[in-house]
Amino acid sequence: MAPSLEDPVAGYGAAAAEESVTANRTWWDREAADYLADHGDFLGPQRFVWGPEGLTEEEAGLLGPARDLVGRQVLEVGCGAAQCAGWVAAHGARVVGVDASGAMLRAAVPPVLEAVEHSGGPTGTGRLGLVQADARRLPFADASFDLAFSSYGAVPFVADPDRLMREVARVLRPGGRWVFAIPHPIRWAFPDDPGEDGLRVSRSYFDTAPYTERDGAGRLQYAEHHRTLGQRVRDLVGAGLEVIDLVEPIWPERNRRIWGGWSPLRGRVVPGTAIFVSRKPGS
Repeated sequence: MAPSLEDPVAGYGAAAAEESVTANRTWWDREAADYLADHGDFLGPQRFVWGPEGLTEEEAGLLGPARDLVGRQVLEVGCGAAQCAGWVAAHGARVVGVDASGAMLRAAVPPVLEAVEHSGGPTGTGRLGLVQADARRLPFADASFDLAFSSYGAVPFVADPDRLMREVARVLRPGGRWVFAIPHPIRWAFPDDPGEDGLRVSRSYFDTAPYTERDGAGRLQYAEHHRTLGQRVRDLVGAGLEVIDLVEPIWPERNRRIWGGWSPLRGRVVPGTAIFVSRKPGS
């Protein structure tokens, strides 16, 4: 019997750019409610978390001092339910969150906007708007934003991340910062297992075939795309951006949570998240 949507065929193989966008949009629409039920308490609604390790923007300051967010034009790429965008807006920025999934955006509206309204942040400055769009085709004019960021959104789910980087660079103003967090590329060499078996190399780090799930008819249901650290850097540089920093959070003692293949056991010996900090030249 051919597998159903609930029983996809998982593996590694080709996934085209447009095919990936369509499949992932449908997947996130279908899974939004369950995902937020499982992880919503960890993610927000008024909290900015860079990854499963639990590193917060309040701790890391990768966007710059929080006081400097007041009045700035900020873009979140692949915002999901906009928890991070809400935190930035609560600190006085004018934020637009973009995501391909309408279901995720609809889930964001009541709790996140309420959190922004009652944040006690700078009066009259913070704003949050949500737009459904493909991150590779941002519907904004050139040089529209002072700052852009993404926490596990959009970047790993597109087959042509170089195009996404060029789009972000286009909408950033000179001197603007682009910060994004993704699953650390080294994780692709290990099984997606939070236990001891997840510490044994099972694939080549240099094999960049995407992870895919297809239904019984071969239709793509989900795709996640791997790039090496070097390829990620080249995508940024090719878009005309300067790499400022690469942050690899160590799993903290306070976090006992297991999230898929991320766990305290693995997170203390193998990096689970890579956060790229870049800047558009100019002032």
